[in-house]
Amino acid sequence: MRAQEMIATHPEVRGNANDVLIRALEACYDCAQTCTACADACLAEPAVTQLRQCIRLNLDCADVCGATGALASRRTGSNEALMRTMLEACALACRLCGAECERHARTHAHCRVCADTCRRCERACTEAAATITPTRQ
Repeated sequence: MRAQEMIATHPEVRGNANDVLIRALEACYDCAQTCTACADACLAEPAVTQLRQCIRLNLDCADVCGATGALASRRTGSNEALMRTMLEACALACRLCGAECERHARTHAHCRVCADTCRRCERACTEAAATITPTRQ
């Protein structure tokens, strides 16, 4: 992913990119893709009804991760309060999805991969949220 290069060239960043936030942005997009693929793989399993909650959390997590990645990509202006809230929400979505996927990880390899990816994204978002200081608007 070229997020570091792209954000570093932004006129308002002037080379002073928040590397922790960029790692979270990349983790968000990776997690969104992984969760989408896991949901699709769950749908292909013979016992799909046992995976309904997993599919739901996969899709919710993918949507939250995608939105968080998009917000983290924007550097014009500022919206620190929303950015921090989105990172915290993303960490929560990843925690919930990762825990559900972990329940199925022994049976379904795609759930194991997804659980690992969710944990990485959760950590990245938590670390990034700590670097954002909301300003009064």
